[in-house]
Amino acid sequence: MIKHALVTIAAACMLSAADAQLRTPQPSPAQMVRQDFGLSTVELNYSRPAMKGRKIFGDLVPFGKVWRTGANSATRIKFGEDVNFGGQALPAGEYALFTVPGKNEWEIIINKGNKNWGSEYVQSLDVLRVKATPMKMKKRAESFTIEFANVKGTSMELHILWDRTAVAIPVTVDIDTKVMAQIERLSKVDSLPYFNAAMYYMDNGKDMNQALGWLDKAAEKNPNAFWIQHQRANALAKLGRKEEAVAAAQKSMEMAREQKNEDYVRLNEKLIKSLK
Repeated sequence: MIKHALVTIAAACMLSAADAQLRTPQPSPAQMVRQDFGLSTVELNYSRPAMKGRKIFGDLVPFGKVWRTGANSATRIKFGEDVNFGGQALPAGEYALFTVPGKNEWEIIINKGNKNWGSEYVQSLDVLRVKATPMKMKKRAESFTIEFANVKGTSMELHILWDRTAVAIPVTVDIDTKVMAQIERLSKVDSLPYFNAAMYYMDNGKDMNQALGWLDKAAEKNPNAFWIQHQRANALAKLGRKEEAVAAAQKSMEMAREQKNEDYVRLNEKLIKSLK
C-alpha cells in the first residue's frame, strides 16, 4: 500500500510539473522592430492584440482616453540620436509611447515611463504630445501593427495601424553637420572613403564636381568595381556630360556582364537609353 501511494504521489508530481511547463500562444504576441535610421537605429517593442471580430476604435479602444497603444506592458520606442518627432525636438533615449485616439484627431504621447505596465500612465512624465489625423484604410489590419515606413536617409514615418484606421507620424533627423564634419576630418588624414562620400554628396544635392572627383579616385582604387563606374556615369549625366556618361555606363555594363551581375547590366542599359 505504501509503495502504491508513493507511485501515485510521484505520478501526481510529474503531472503537476508538466502542467507548470505548458506553453500556449500569447493572445497579444510581442514584437521587436529595429530600424537603421540616420547615423544610428530606432527600436520599437510592443504587443499586438487581434480584432477577433470586435469593434476597435470607439468601443474596445475608447475615443478621448489615453491608450497604451497595444497590449500588456508599455509600448517602448528608443531613438539612438536626437530626432524631430511629429514636428517637435526629441532627445535620444528610450520612451513609452501612448496615444489618445479620436474620431477626427489623435494625440501621440512620448512619455518617460518606459518601465511601467501599459496601463500605468503618468501625465507628469510626458516629454511631448503631437497631433495626427487618422486615415481610413481599404484593407483591414486584423492584428494591431506599428511600423516604420517610407524610410529614407533622414526621414521616415511611424505608422500605427489597426482595423481600418491608420495614423502616420513624421520622423526626421539632421545629420548633415555630423557627416560633413566626418568628411572634413577624414580628408585631413587622407583616409576618406571616396565612394561613400561621393554618394552622400550625390544623394543630398551637394557639389557634383566634387562627387565626381571622389568617384574617379574610388575607381582608381577599385578598377573592376562596376557599381562605382555606374555612379560615375550618373554623376556625369547630372553634370550634362552625356557622351562621357554613356562611355562610363558602357564600361560598367561590360564589367557587370563579366562578373555576371545582371542587375547592373539592366541599370546601365536604362541609363544609356535615357541619355540618347
